[in-house]
This record gives sequence, structure tokens and C-alpha cells, in this order.
Amino acid sequence: MNLSTLIERNAAFAPNKPAINFEGATLSYADLDGRIGRAASALQTAFGVKRGDRVALLSLNRPDYLVLLYACARLGAILVPLNWRLAVSEQLFILSDVGAKVLVLEQAFEAVLPILLEALPEIATVGFGFASCGACTWEGLLDQTHGDSYDLCAQLADPLLIVYTSGTTGRPKGAVLRQEALLWNGVMSQHMHALTSDDHVLTVLPLFHVGGLNIQTTPALQLGATVTIHSRFTTEATLASVEDDRPTLTVLVPATIQALTDHLRWSSTDLSSLKAVSVGSTTVPQYLVDRLVARCVPVLQVYGSTETSPIAIYTRLGGDLSRKGSTGLPGLCCEAVVMDDAGNETPAGTPGEIVVRGPNVLQEYWRNLPATCEALHDGWYRTGDIARRDADGYFWVQDRKKNLIISGGENIYPAEVERVLLEHPDVAECAVIGRPDPQWDEVPVAYVIRRPGAQIEAGTLVAHVQSHLARFKAPREIIFTEVLPRTALGKVQHAVLRKLDSRSEEHDLND
Repeated sequence: MNLSTLIERNAAFAPNKPAINFEGATLSYADLDGRIGRAASALQTAFGVKRGDRVALLSLNRPDYLVLLYACARLGAILVPLNWRLAVSEQLFILSDVGAKVLVLEQAFEAVLPILLEALPEIATVGFGFASCGACTWEGLLDQTHGDSYDLCAQLADPLLIVYTSGTTGRPKGAVLRQEALLWNGVMSQHMHALTSDDHVLTVLPLFHVGGLNIQTTPALQLGATVTIHSRFTTEATLASVEDDRPTLTVLVPATIQALTDHLRWSSTDLSSLKAVSVGSTTVPQYLVDRLVARCVPVLQVYGSTETSPIAIYTRLGGDLSRKGSTGLPGLCCEAVVMDDAGNETPAGTPGEIVVRGPNVLQEYWRNLPATCEALHDGWYRTGDIARRDADGYFWVQDRKKNLIISGGENIYPAEVERVLLEHPDVAECAVIGRPDPQWDEVPVAYVIRRPGAQIEAGTLVAHVQSHLARFKAPREIIFTEVLPRTALGKVQHAVLRKLDSRSEEHDLND
């Protein structure tokens, strides 16, 4: 048995049940299962994909995103979703680091192909809706193959996903998730949302994130529910879909909640089909939660990370939602506790680090033993997030991972931006922090010490960062300074810098 077996069984029980709605078209469960089979056959016959091989995907949300996921599960291969918001150099690093055998991409990203293939000519490519480099299109490949012409050897213990998350050392790390991690994550989603095959999930968050992929989307398909997918989030399309398609569940992040609730149509949109909205990716401001509750939509909090698939701690539909600010209780199929630096569980009310253990936790970081050993201790994944628990076991997350900036639901590690800034010849030292922002929750700002005699301007440095990293990672402001707060050992104190930044209207540390 492998994860795609669940789709096969759903197709047997309810072949005509709508599985995926997308842009006016519907795939039934029989259609989905058949397409998964043809995709698995195409990957194996056309590209020689076998157990353990990596298949990279660069695409907006579409049904074939999920087809590829389950085709890889059927073969025992590993899907590597690429964040399309990343710079080409970041995508190149991931493709090289993971050793991808095949890259599947949609036409919107065709322009990056020459750069990718020049650097990594050994990767086979195939395009959604277009012939990449003269090869057959994805549709053409599926039309030429049959769903039963592949070797079936996959198991639930096999790795299925490698999802790259920004690294604290300035380079991203690939979290390896087994098929069984998605299975147990799905069980917890069902428990959290009271999810049944009668539900209808609206997916507007990107599927390259485990939040968009695994909080509701894959759990719904594995249970036989219906999923409506949007290629990407837009305020108008989301409000229209809620009113016209009548979904029962959706997942949002603070930036999307802000956009929806600020829209002129928010107060008049019929939300009565929604039995709950799940929110996560960062601490959600209470005023945004209140906007949803004011429209009689229950709000479920979920805490987790790429490394936990992501569901680890949550509030449950029908459970206690009265504890404002609480992320909830440990999930049904995993353990979560608060530990001190010595590895001891802290008493109720005492802050400590959240650690998670269970079948939903990553297997390892891809070919990165030091990072794996640092993160995993006796099966416990050390999140780096600080929280406290009350006497009833409910969690309150007090701080996020050290220095992590979450902007519009996207993770930004200062070390990554600092690495690029320091590559500029006019930058001697720098530090990047997050600054609160009403629209994006946080935005990155950089404090920079110029090299002696340098006259570099802020705009030039921002452009330098944008040429190497995704635009959302570029500092919104560059503050030139002559000193940075440091520890006795010379390490920049990002926490101190954040406090100074919040207190200084002029952001000048030189006084």
C-alpha cells in the first residue's frame, strides 16, 4: 500500500464523485485515479523515474500538481515542489542540491528554462501546456501512456516530499517527508476539521507550501471529499468562489484575511457555507480573527512547520475556541511539549521551546546531517519556537523561530538576506530584522555598515538583493549605521536590534 492507494479506493467507492474543480472543469475520482496512473507510467517510461528519484515541479496551483504528487507516491519517487516566487538562482540551488531527474513546469515560467538548462543540462524537462525544449507536452505524454504500465513497489515508509525551507545558515534545507507523514497529517486534519467526504475544500494558498498542500487539500482527497483549486489567491476570485461554489472549509493566512476583510464585498458576501476557516503560518492578530467571527465563521488555529507536515497543534471544530490567542492542543497523532534548554518539560505557565514527536515529523534534511542532528533529538523535532502551556495543556506561542520573519505567509530568514548583502563589495557588516507591517504582518529591513569610503545608496542594495533572491525577501528599507548591537562574543543581537528599531522613529543607532 502507498498513499495513492487512498485515491484508488475512493475512486472504487464513488467513481463519479467530484474530486477536483479547477477553472470550470471537474475531475471525478475515477478521472483523478486514471490520470495518476497515466502520470506514473509517463514518468517511468519517458524519463526512467524509479523509486527514490526526485521530480521537481514549478507551477501555479493546478490539478496536475496533485496528480504528480500521487504519481510519485505510486512509484516511490519524491516530489520537489519549487516556490515560484524564488529567484532563479535559488531555484537552481534547490534543483542542484536535490539532484532532480525531471523538472515539470508550466508555461508561465518558460523563461527560466534556458538558465536552468545551461546550469543543469542533465535534467529532463516537460511542460504543462507547451513543449519545453522541443520535447513532448505533459498532455502529450499522458495521451501516449496507459495507467498500468509501471512497476509498483512503493510503500508508506518511502519518502514522498522534499520541501525546501530557508536555512538559518543562509542556504535552504530540504525537509524530507515520508508518505506516512502525509497519511497521519491527514488523520489529524480530519480530527481538527471534523472533515468528511461530504466536505468541500477551497484551496487558494500555494501548493508549494505544506500549508496549502496538507492542512486541508490532501486530507480532503484522501478522505473522498471535493477540492476546488485556484491557481493563486486573488481577493475577488476567493470571495466569488465562497459565494458561488459553497465550500465548507478553507485555509487562510493573515495577509489573505486582511485582503478579504478589507474588500468592499466582504460585508455582503454570503459566507454561510463555511463551517470553519483555519488560520496559521504565523501568530494571527486577534482583530483579524474577530473579523471572521463577527461574520459567524468559526476560526481554527493550527501550529506547525514544514518539518511537521505541517499539522502539530490545533484547535478543533466543536472544541474549546474560547481561549483567545491559544493555538490549541497537541494533535491526535503526535506529541508536543514545551521543554527547557536541558531537555526537561517545563511546568504549566513556564515558557520553553516547542518540541514535536510523531509520524508526521520529517525523516531528515536532505543530505544535511549536521542540520538533521541539530533539529532531531531522540525523535523530538526542536522547533525553536517559544511557547507556554496552561494547566489544561493548551499552547500559547510567544515567539517564533529565532530571527525568523514571516511576511504574507512566506518565511524569510535574515541570514539568507544578510549573505547576499555581504556579497556586495561596499557592505562591511549588516543585520536584517522583521518590522511589523499592517498588511504583511512583517517586512524585512536591513541595517548596513558601509565599507570605509563607500557611497553605496539604499536603492542599489535593494536591487542587488532582488537580483539574487525573491522580491519579497528584499529589505523594504535600508538603514545605514556605524554600529550594530553585539554580544560579548561579537554576535549581532537581532532581538536587541528589533527593540531599538521599534523605539526609534528615525531608526538611527549611531546616537
